[in-house]
Amino acid sequence: MMQVDQTVYVTLKERLKEIFGYSQFRGDQEAIIHSILAGRNTFVIMPTGAGKSLCYQLPAIVSDGTAIVISPLIALMKNQVDQLNAFGINAQFLNSTLSKAEMNKVKKDTLSGSLKLLYIAPESLTKEENLDFLKKANISFVAIDEAHCISEWGHDFRPEYRKIRGIVDNIGNLPVIALTATATPKVQQDIQKNLQMEDANLYKSSFNRKNLYYEIKPKIDAKKQLIKYVKQNKGKSGIVYCLSRKTVEDIAELLNVNDIKALPYHAGLDPLTRMNNQDAFLNEEVDVIVATIAFGMGIDKPDVRFVIHYDAPKSLEGYYQETGRAGRDGLEGNCVMFYSYDDIVKLEKFNKDKPVTERDNAKHLLTEMVSYANLGVCRRRQLLSYFGEFLDKDCGFCDNCLKSTEKFKAQDEVVLALQSVLQTDQRFDVAHLADVLTATDNQYITSYEHNRLEVYGKGREFNETSEFWCSLLKQITIYGYIEKDVDNYGVLKLTQRGLNYIEDPYPISLSKDHHYDQQVAEGREDEDKDVAPTAGGNAYDEELLGLLKALRKKVAKEKGLPPYVIFQDPSMEEMATTYPTTREEMAQINGVGMGKVQKFGRPFIDLITKYVEENEIETAKDVVVKSTVNKSKVKIFIIQQIDRKVDLEEIAEAKSLTLEDLIEEIEHICYSGTRLNLDYYINQVMDADRQDEIYDYFMNAETDNIAVAMREFGGDDFTEQDLRLMRIKFLSEVAN
Repeated sequence: MMQVDQTVYVTLKERLKEIFGYSQFRGDQEAIIHSILAGRNTFVIMPTGAGKSLCYQLPAIVSDGTAIVISPLIALMKNQVDQLNAFGINAQFLNSTLSKAEMNKVKKDTLSGSLKLLYIAPESLTKEENLDFLKKANISFVAIDEAHCISEWGHDFRPEYRKIRGIVDNIGNLPVIALTATATPKVQQDIQKNLQMEDANLYKSSFNRKNLYYEIKPKIDAKKQLIKYVKQNKGKSGIVYCLSRKTVEDIAELLNVNDIKALPYHAGLDPLTRMNNQDAFLNEEVDVIVATIAFGMGIDKPDVRFVIHYDAPKSLEGYYQETGRAGRDGLEGNCVMFYSYDDIVKLEKFNKDKPVTERDNAKHLLTEMVSYANLGVCRRRQLLSYFGEFLDKDCGFCDNCLKSTEKFKAQDEVVLALQSVLQTDQRFDVAHLADVLTATDNQYITSYEHNRLEVYGKGREFNETSEFWCSLLKQITIYGYIEKDVDNYGVLKLTQRGLNYIEDPYPISLSKDHHYDQQVAEGREDEDKDVAPTAGGNAYDEELLGLLKALRKKVAKEKGLPPYVIFQDPSMEEMATTYPTTREEMAQINGVGMGKVQKFGRPFIDLITKYVEENEIETAKDVVVKSTVNKSKVKIFIIQQIDRKVDLEEIAEAKSLTLEDLIEEIEHICYSGTRLNLDYYINQVMDADRQDEIYDYFMNAETDNIAVAMREFGGDDFTEQDLRLMRIKFLSEVAN
């Protein structure tokens, strides 16, 4: 067992800031790190984007010796190793891509103690020469990433993962940290049992990604729907997931033909092309990557704004992990799936050659996927329930919440369903219980003599179909009246809430299922197919935003100005979220201010007022508007000094600011609608011709983004400061 110097605890936050650039730990990170540093086995269940990798990287860095990180994907290993090397940390991987000389270098660094993290695939661990050298090394602990691969009940089972415990024991008596982003209670139990970690410290974060919007669309004219959706989100980064390599290639080509910059990513591409395509997406040279599920593992792109499943995923775990690539920065993240049961049929065919147990497990996972698609219940409640987490109310931020499915009240039906669970001794699954309630005879019902139960066939008094009862049982499971038995897959048991309900029932509001397959067969979508988030989180009213942008374009054309001069996109998105209907409310919008309200505000206020009245929208008058970094006294001081034509360097020094910080403060003042005359300063640092060239650029540009301007003037001798000063001059003169 490794020994940890007590001073390590003191230095954790220092190293966190120094190496990773963070001032604070997130969630349970600090407790997890303390647990592994204390030599305790540690089990971490944490959603994608919540910072799992830091939980083993930081303790490895501050500990003596080398930490082994067992990881399933070469791409993931390389991504993390590159990041750590960029931070100045000696991390390497050991896998089949290395030459003999490279392998020897890795082993030498490990034995010398200079290597802090060694990433290795489970297959490589089984090789005798690797085991022999690891026994000689000073190993601090073992991290098992993507630990759900251990479980045959999970979505990505890998038999070699089940050998890890024996291999670790072979190397030495080492603490283990196992980590996963997707683990149902059943998978969690399986991981702990296989790794002999039943006594491990367990850290389980909420699976609720509040900024993600979930929506399912029937797979009708999917290519047309896809192009329309991506064009509506022009300029935003997105991932489109497909089942097959061929579909990936076809969809990438389709998007490009329709003037959407897209690249394919799948295991069939040569490694260099695959890496270049991934880098192009990360570097924003393309907007969309079209991929099989091979893409995304360990990829830390925070601003993916949409994830589209062109084909149905193989499991809810896979779906959750893939949608988790969206909105990792906590901002907008839209998750859309095109669904048709035909995709499920294809997936079932893929499973037919698997061993019996694996095939049965894959079938269970697909059944859960079908339920998720078809149930009319809040998507977020369904997902959280699947991962063993209870949400006591609808999220209000998914398609089922925003465009509510048809509801019905049930009471006697719910009591009957709960009694069927009790009378069958809490040992059966949804399908069996539905058959009992509808008197659908099969050999199991007869062999267990369930045809003699009081509840047998009673369900037909309410609804004769098994589908109705399956849906009802699943819904009351999500609502906490029934729970899944962790030890026996699919088996339902009553909770205390369910037992109480039988004694004292009351009407419950349930949802009717979707009928996507009927819509696909008939080639039609719901009438209100374009459901979109209209409020909450970072979402805005898209219809209003469209109207505001059209008005901005009209006003800009009348005044002979670029649209961004009138109001910038973030300001308009905030208008479409908070519905300002007075001059004072409009002035509170970030980037507006009373100056702009006086100059441009009236038609926009009138449009919003009319829209609010026509759509009977209840506006949030008490909405908290984000404050800018400027404090009133500093603002006033800067404005007064500029009026007196004081050099910017002197103003900055007086307030202990750098010149860059001062220019940022001036930008905030300018964007709030205050007119500033910086001619006295700009004339000192730039001649008239240079000023005219930049001024003309901003007058004709589609955006005032400085990075875009820098690229435009790439070959000329303009600094970022020159461009920012001229942008202030330009906006002050034409916008304020």
